[in-house]
Amino acid sequence: MRIGEIAALVGVTPRAVRHYHHLGLLPEPERLPNGYREYGIRDAVLLARVRRLTELGLGLDEVRDVLADDEGRELVEVLEELDADLARQEAVVRERRARLAGLLGEARAGRLTAEGPVSPELAALLAGVGELPDSPMAVKDREILALLDTVVPAEERARLMGLMHEVAGSAGAVYGLLDALADAPADDPRVEEAARALAGALPDGIGGFALPAEGSGGLADVFFADLAPAQAAAVRRALDLVAERAEGGERRGGA
Repeated sequence: MRIGEIAALVGVTPRAVRHYHHLGLLPEPERLPNGYREYGIRDAVLLARVRRLTELGLGLDEVRDVLADDEGRELVEVLEELDADLARQEAVVRERRARLAGLLGEARAGRLTAEGPVSPELAALLAGVGELPDSPMAVKDREILALLDTVVPAEERARLMGLMHEVAGSAGAVYGLLDALADAPADDPRVEEAARALAGALPDGIGGFALPAEGSGGLADVFFADLAPAQAAAVRRALDLVAERAEGGERRGGA
């Protein structure tokens, strides 16, 4: 058989056969005087086995390991590993489909937020907040929450969103104070009022989620770059006030 004939017989392409030769999966057959490869039944059997193994999901390096072990011990090990990997993939797919089913339900009911899809924790927080106030700062707040929802590790996300539930009730007044600073310089006297209002709304535990230092190219830079100078000054001052309050509580608790 020529290369096109063996490829058609086994159900692969001539290009695949040449690739298997190149990788050493399929030994080179004898060549005719005119230089053409001449394949026999043994070549076809081996090529068919390569095809079956790749269809099971084995990589070509794994196929090479299997073919190198005549007694089949390596095949058993590889197939067991493949089975375990497929089981993990099935679990991931089931989890994703379950989440997608919930999102589809929310979307069909008209309850999917503009920030979606988001985690169940953030979805619950946004549902509790209700309609978005007519406030540019409220929009920024939701945007940063959606970003945090993605970048904060899953084990910390529930605690963070739980803390943010405590802020939701007083957020409207704080948004108004921060919106008023949109065109103000960083030394505007209203900065202190907005900072104290924001600090009063933030729970002490929020300090455990301090933003990375500015200038590191991280989330802090993204967040503060989107704020006006006076707004950024108010937020920085509020975070300092929360940290001072938490330190004072610790000192009183240890006294």
